[in-house]
Amino acid sequence: MKTTSIGLKGLALSTLVAAVSLASSVQAGVTDKDIINDQAITSDVVSYGMGLRGQRYSPLAKVNAQSVQDLTPVWGFSFGGEKQRGQESQPMIKDGVMYVTASYSRVFAIDIATGDELWQYDARLPENIMPCCDVINRGVALYDNLVIFGTLDAKLVALDKDTGKTVWKKKVADYKGGYSISAAPIVVKGKVITGVSGGEFGIVGKVEAYDAKTGEVVWTRPTVEGHMGYLNGKENGITGGKAGKTWPGDLWKSGGAATWLGGTYDPDVDLLFFGTGNPAPWNSHLRPGDNLYSSSRLGIDPDTGEIKWHFQTTPHDGWDYDGVNELVSFDYKDGKKTIKAAATADRNGFFYVLNRENGDFIRGFPFVDKITWAKGLDKKGRPIFNDDFRPGNPADSADGHKGKSVVAAPAFLGGKNWMPMAYSQDTGLFYVPSNEWEMDIWNEPTAYKKGAAYLGAGFTIKPINDAYIGVLRAIDPKSGKEVWRYENNAPLWGGVMTTAGGLVFTGNPEGYLMAFDAKTGEMVYKFNTGSGIVGTPVTWEQGGEQYIAVVSGWGGAVPLWGGEVAKRVKNLNQGGTVWTFKLPKRHEVAGR
Repeated sequence: MKTTSIGLKGLALSTLVAAVSLASSVQAGVTDKDIINDQAITSDVVSYGMGLRGQRYSPLAKVNAQSVQDLTPVWGFSFGGEKQRGQESQPMIKDGVMYVTASYSRVFAIDIATGDELWQYDARLPENIMPCCDVINRGVALYDNLVIFGTLDAKLVALDKDTGKTVWKKKVADYKGGYSISAAPIVVKGKVITGVSGGEFGIVGKVEAYDAKTGEVVWTRPTVEGHMGYLNGKENGITGGKAGKTWPGDLWKSGGAATWLGGTYDPDVDLLFFGTGNPAPWNSHLRPGDNLYSSSRLGIDPDTGEIKWHFQTTPHDGWDYDGVNELVSFDYKDGKKTIKAAATADRNGFFYVLNRENGDFIRGFPFVDKITWAKGLDKKGRPIFNDDFRPGNPADSADGHKGKSVVAAPAFLGGKNWMPMAYSQDTGLFYVPSNEWEMDIWNEPTAYKKGAAYLGAGFTIKPINDAYIGVLRAIDPKSGKEVWRYENNAPLWGGVMTTAGGLVFTGNPEGYLMAFDAKTGEMVYKFNTGSGIVGTPVTWEQGGEQYIAVVSGWGGAVPLWGGEVAKRVKNLNQGGTVWTFKLPKRHEVAGR
């Protein structure tokens, strides 16, 4: 067969075009379409929650109950240095590169094939930062060619994904007033959406949207009633009601309601879902009223920042039952009707199912074994308070310095805290990392001072059971039934992931990455990472193989605030390592 020179040139040209096309596809940035479709695309993880709805469900099934026993670590990457604690990050994956944050506002880019570092960014933090609950960071957002994250001194930073160089940096709030950012931002319609931390310092919570490419602020939405919102630099109305309507006097000016866990988004109803933290101060006798919008879930218009609906889980909160826990969108059938629902497991011990279109209460039920502060929920989901378990008013005491102490359950660290739950589209169950603990709590006088702790309360946390604190629960959101549980000696403080392989993955402070059968709760895999896991696992597919990664490194709020609970975990090792796993090649040959 004779090949002409023209044919060879054509072949060379087509090969070159194909190579350029491949290189372009590999180097392409993250688009809005990529983010919206993240849950269905198995080659990357480009959103916090493995999809903006926050379900943390993957359609990958090569790692399943039969094959998981052979899951093997392929590399471990150390964050290095002396900053080895509190690693609560969720890794992101794009085109063979992992982007992951570490404690003290650091970011790393890692080659997935080798585990080699591509670049590292360390934020220059001032010495007097005031994070409430350790020096943690939960992850980045990806958009276009940018890696965007928040810092402990309340800045948003956008880095070039290939070099780690700063593209833009914006001050979100004044860290000297107690503000910080620890949550992973999300990107919706080209806007970076972030919340703020600092409720224990009397800050004013807010949700803000920034242009992802330029860093320019688009809108600001405060989450304490009475404060003004802004759209494109112009006043956009207060958050609802008049100043002081559900707050006494001027306490709304330092009302807390921090949006410290970030949010989720559902394109079906085109709403952001953010939760808000405790009202400030903790001493509820100083601020009679519902104290909107503290301890609530908010449905927010992503284009304007307008609050479309709110649902308050703990009105007039007196126990620090932040309402920040993620609101996860899911659909279910009620007869022939499809219900657009959203679920959240609150720190106050109740699991709520809401209509995500309008925030209406559908049902709620306890998901922990012991709740003392409320007798139940009424037909609208409002708690029926048990007044015997509200900490007493210091003004009623003989010396005016300490109110009546009560034993309240759950403890203020919550029936569930920040650690994200997962929802399986296969089983219809939520997998909830929870804890069984209670607290002695009492109120004290206090006054607001910028940058100072603003609690007005004292507390001691205690385990309820000798054998366990942590409980991983499989919960049916339609019936309220607990289908199975796994009990853990130490508190559970890491996130959960579930897959079409019929597995549920999570980690514990004892250091184990664990996998459970999604239907039965049987533990089918465990691997000791050498330090407590308080991060959240992810999975993706590359080169025909399914990978799983998790960050290991004990820390967070428990050893700082845990009281008697801290004694149970005091000997656990700190650390800072990304572990990445996959199945051996023989599984591909065997077709398993």
